[in-house]
Amino acid sequence: MKRAIAIGRQSYETIISRKNFYVDKTLFIKDWWESEDDVTLITRPRRFGKTLNLDMMNCFFSTEYKNRADLFENLKIWEHEEYREMQGKYPVIFLSFAGIKDNNYDDALGTFFDTFVELYKEHEKMLTESTNLSERDKKDFEKIIDALEEGEDRTIFKLVLKKLSKFLSKHHQKNVIILLDEYDTPLQEAYVNGYWNEMSGLIRNLFNNTFKTNKYLSRAILTGITRVSKESMFSDLNNLELCTMSSEKYQEYFGFIEDEVFESMNEYGYTNKDEVKQWYDGFTIGTEHGMYNPWSIINFLDKGILAPYWSNSSSNTLADQLLREGDAGQKQDFEKLLNGETISKEIDEEIVFKQLDEDSNAIWSLLSASGYLRINSIKSGIYELEIVNYEVMYMLRKLVKGWFSKNSKNYNDFIRALLKGNVREMNKTMNELTLSMFSSFDAGNRPSERLRPERFYHGFVLGLLVELRDRYIVTSNRESGYGRYDVILEPRNPAQNDGIILEFKVHDKEDGEHTLEDTVKSALMQIEEMQYDKTLTEHGVPKEKIRKYGFAFEGKKVLIGAS
Repeated sequence: MKRAIAIGRQSYETIISRKNFYVDKTLFIKDWWESEDDVTLITRPRRFGKTLNLDMMNCFFSTEYKNRADLFENLKIWEHEEYREMQGKYPVIFLSFAGIKDNNYDDALGTFFDTFVELYKEHEKMLTESTNLSERDKKDFEKIIDALEEGEDRTIFKLVLKKLSKFLSKHHQKNVIILLDEYDTPLQEAYVNGYWNEMSGLIRNLFNNTFKTNKYLSRAILTGITRVSKESMFSDLNNLELCTMSSEKYQEYFGFIEDEVFESMNEYGYTNKDEVKQWYDGFTIGTEHGMYNPWSIINFLDKGILAPYWSNSSSNTLADQLLREGDAGQKQDFEKLLNGETISKEIDEEIVFKQLDEDSNAIWSLLSASGYLRINSIKSGIYELEIVNYEVMYMLRKLVKGWFSKNSKNYNDFIRALLKGNVREMNKTMNELTLSMFSSFDAGNRPSERLRPERFYHGFVLGLLVELRDRYIVTSNRESGYGRYDVILEPRNPAQNDGIILEFKVHDKEDGEHTLEDTVKSALMQIEEMQYDKTLTEHGVPKEKIRKYGFAFEGKKVLIGAS
């Protein structure tokens, strides 16, 4: 009988008790315990089983699950008799920062206080009635709850987990295990919403007191998507074991390996393994090159339909912002990726948030950590990267389309005018687009007046690539030189569609261009002199079916001419 698939269920106890579909990852318990690392930070993309694995650890170690052998019998960890004796024997603090997604610092702090109030109240009855805690400890415990509920005493924040560790350790006569899920969620939200400095300082103090100077701590695991830089968050934490996407340690426990996927497909009677591989395979963790996102596989097993499940499971706010506001070079590299090519970059798996606006390679570090890009190889510190699979390609194309969604009518009208060759309508709709969208492509911290047009029209080209990919092969000239960016739209069916050449040029009076009309003429002349139509004619597009357009930019104003 096939096991029921519970979509979105993150409770290990419920999954096992109800005999839901589950891929056995319990040997993670043994490997982690035997590593004897004090504090372990594991970074994986979203929906890779981080929360379920931490809940599994909680069920195994926590005294709240004492005598719950039924949760682990018939699983791999129970084959090791010495671990049977450890089940339910430790005080555990298990919490998540997943819900701290506020738009400003004060609201985020309030959400933190609410999270800690709930955590403390989980243990209130046990600790206030404990015979192992002094009356002073009990009063201190109640005072902390009162302070958290009032939400005004910010000095208590940095000690809140250290104090709870002390109370639980005294009660159980054993040091605590701390399991913290999605530690970096409030940090990403703080960066996106402009209160990074306040949030990073707050959490740095909390972490140093919890994981560095806490004598009541036995061990800890933190999980998240990104490895935030040591300087930003873990400056005083030299007892930290880092396990990133390139680390072999625990590589098989987060995500499904191919054998697990194919065995699951056999259980549910699916035979289209090549299609599933094309859609969902491609993640690399450590030396495991055939890793699958569990969320996508579970949804496929449940519905039997190949669809972009992972892309619909969460927002991509930070990646979206960085790509949209990125400079011309970043957008050109993104264009290559969307065309199925690879890029080679010197990246750092340690994310320094304050450098995201300054370091042109930081975006690729983030996309790699987030699981959108696969690391094919690493040579002399240079990473060869490509989009992971068809599902991620779909998601990233959808992200680009989202840039134009608020102005979809103008954008679609421009596409229609371009395909029809209606220059008058192209001018009208393009000027409406630049007027309404220019600033959304130019919100970097250090915008340069001379680069502002490039931010928009390189994003515009990505939009063309995504919107017209079924009818055209969209490629860019990619030659260096300020103010030019050439685009060729090669028809997939030359009998039905014309070839199109676009030349973008920024109006420059120093080049003798007194008017925008002069800049358009210069752009069109450049198409002729550089013989850009040669690429199309060599691919079978007749000269008479090639249309050429010059775009002249001056700030938000655009003039388009044809030849």
